Amino acid sequence: MMYRMGMMIFPLLLSGCLSLDPAYQRPAAPVPTTWPANTSSAAGIPELVGWQQAIDNERLRNVVERALKSNRDLRKAIADIEAARAQYGEERATLFPTLNAGLDSTHSRTLDSGVSSTAEAQGSISSFELDLFGRNRSLARGYKELWLASEETTSSTRLTLIAETTTAWLTLAADKSNLQLTRETMRSAADTLRITQARLSAGVAAATDVSEAMTIYQSARASEASYRTLVLQDINALDLLVGDALPDELLPDALDTLPEQTVRLVPAGMSSAVLLRRPDVLEAEHNLKSVNASIGAARASFFPSLTLTASAGTASSSLSNLFSGGSKVWSFAPSLTLPLFTGGSNLAALHYAQAEKKGYIATYEKTIQTAFSEVADALARRATLNDQLDAQREYVAAAQRSQVLALNSYKSGVGDYLSVLTAQRTLWTAQLEWIALKQTDFNNRITLWQALGGGIG
Repeated sequence: MMYRMGMMIFPLLLSGCLSLDPAYQRPAAPVPTTWPANTSSAAGIPELVGWQQAIDNERLRNVVERALKSNRDLRKAIADIEAARAQYGEERATLFPTLNAGLDSTHSRTLDSGVSSTAEAQGSISSFELDLFGRNRSLARGYKELWLASEETTSSTRLTLIAETTTAWLTLAADKSNLQLTRETMRSAADTLRITQARLSAGVAAATDVSEAMTIYQSARASEASYRTLVLQDINALDLLVGDALPDELLPDALDTLPEQTVRLVPAGMSSAVLLRRPDVLEAEHNLKSVNASIGAARASFFPSLTLTASAGTASSSLSNLFSGGSKVWSFAPSLTLPLFTGGSNLAALHYAQAEKKGYIATYEKTIQTAFSEVADALARRATLNDQLDAQREYVAAAQRSQVLALNSYKSGVGDYLSVLTAQRTLWTAQLEWIALKQTDFNNRITLWQALGGGIG
């Protein structure tokens, strides 16, 4: 009997292939196909490089690998993927009937008939809705797209984590350079202060010279304490990103000791279509596809639904002959529901889904525009950065020469101390700006790699 029921139901199951989802078309990217003029710094390549190729420093690679394993934000994003996958599996399960099996045995005693017993075994399909108009399939497709969107969210989190970890590591290197420079400045200022005090004792310098020499020494001393604090805070920030305390051997040296290729420069002369591979853009598209499926589910709510409840089995007065001499029992109860009047709720649900789709289209387009702007900004900075680095390098060299000349003139009694003080402050400021510019160079490289989508690996 159950076999005959299955043969009756199977053709009906096959009929549940109708879909009322709107035909999906990817919205056109509302950005130019090429980057703004004069911003591309290198010839294009068909694929972006993975982070292992973008980072050419063994210590930094090790730090990033640790972050990818232990960072709590990334763990949370991975857990969200698992939750979304489970929701999809739960919704997809509604496409299949639920089969149950049961065995019941009852013993009773009455005054009239004495002791009696009954036994029943049955298999049943409980309240299975045939997906005649694809409503359940549309809902399942929507949950699948949400699952895929959560995977892209995780990819975006991973990409951001790589960039933030690299930036934090480079920030620590820059502050180590600043600390080292400030200590050198403090030592130089202390030497100049001793020279000035000796000249005051010899009667060839004014007391104001000693006071001015003291100001630059104490200024460097205060900055040295500040940079010591920043270095410790940078280590704490890096440990938080990684999710564990880093050993000292993985921490960077001073920034000015790092080679230029510590972060490789990503070629960016490719089409802006590369932005369609960015995780946040893919996430926005999956969300758009999900709400597109919601429209199909809302449309299907206007049509009848057919629910089946069926069972078949055998019953006997004793458990011992249940399967050998028992009588066959079965039931089949189809239920057809036609929505005649819903107070406009079905129509409102459809309008809501259609309005949501318009919103998700706008979100998708805005995501692409934001991605294009981020890349264009990074390229614009890249276009002028080399010229600024060259100019700053020459500025530091000139300031060093001026400081040496001013100090020598003062020692020989030809120059005044104000020139020495001005030269020392100018050199110190120029060197700090040079370190900041080198950090900007490294950060721009990782920002450009991230903005273009990060590549594979």
